[in-house]
Amino acid sequence: MHNEKKRTGIVAAAAVPHAPQLLSLPKSEDAQQVARVKAAMQEIGDGFRKAKPDILIVISNDHGDDFILKSIPAFMFHCGNRARGHDGHTGWWKVDGAAGYALVEAMQEEGFDPAFTLDADLGTFFTIPVEYFGFDQETPIVPLFVNSYVAPQPHPTRCYAFGQALARAVTRMGLSAAIIGSGGLSHYPGTARYASPGPDLAADEKIYQKLAEGNLHYLLSLDAQELDKSGNIELRAWLIIAGAIGDRRPEVATFEPNWHHTYGMFGWTNIKPLERDRLWYPPTPPHRVELSHAMHALRTDDAACDFYMSDPLAFADRFDLSSEERAALLEMKEERLRDELQIHPLLVGGATRRLQLRKKAS
Repeated sequence: MHNEKKRTGIVAAAAVPHAPQLLSLPKSEDAQQVARVKAAMQEIGDGFRKAKPDILIVISNDHGDDFILKSIPAFMFHCGNRARGHDGHTGWWKVDGAAGYALVEAMQEEGFDPAFTLDADLGTFFTIPVEYFGFDQETPIVPLFVNSYVAPQPHPTRCYAFGQALARAVTRMGLSAAIIGSGGLSHYPGTARYASPGPDLAADEKIYQKLAEGNLHYLLSLDAQELDKSGNIELRAWLIIAGAIGDRRPEVATFEPNWHHTYGMFGWTNIKPLERDRLWYPPTPPHRVELSHAMHALRTDDAACDFYMSDPLAFADRFDLSSEERAALLEMKEERLRDELQIHPLLVGGATRRLQLRKKAS
């Protein structure tokens, strides 16, 4: 998967489920619902292909197959050249081991020490999204395991920070990446709650609403206890996604409750650098300090205001101002001083109000 026009960093992302029922299709499943889930994933996959990433990173968690007793890494990359699939996805799945090794080293430089494996199998928790996105077993992927089920798991804030570091690492490597967070929404495998009462629909609806609005930071409000309580223990993969892409609205958002899982699907398929909202109180530009001194004098000193009103040119001469700043000071229009020249609103507002009061008093 290579770019024609080079872009670096995370260019597409997704947060999707991986319920085995999506593949095994037992009689308890609603076939029409499964079709809708597949269609949503296919739509996201189409967006991934348009983004043309260099690498495809798939983030998910072991379910007690390999990492539950001997070694339980918090984060682990697969660095082999292939991995064996399970269940309905048997056979070999191609792995981009070179990219995996490079990411291990890049994440070490970011202050993380992820483990790596050369021969771990890939359960359907990795391969269901790959297939339903429209990729095949020959599409090279970089599997990233995050420990979700075996306590003590990485803290949600650590997962978010890992995602931030992952995005920086990909950019520093000069690569573009699409990332899939595979897991969730709420379900309770192996517990008495799995079938009854089942998913925590109220928690899932809140999560869906927040992410659909682009508020990915909301996931940080869910601590480890809340993730466990609400059955959203797998959202550690989504937290990595949130850290990697920040707050942004998804192009695809689908919510499908089910008796055993809540299927939530999000696709960010047109990721561009985030534009910061305009600040009401921005930093004072370094080259506006002298003008700020002039405005501060007018805000705090009656004598300065009186001098300005009696001889504005002479008042302006006291300060080392550019021609643009001098003209704005003499004009004394709040919008220009505050919004165009970025003089602090408290200085602009305070100066103009004191001048008004001095005019009334004179």
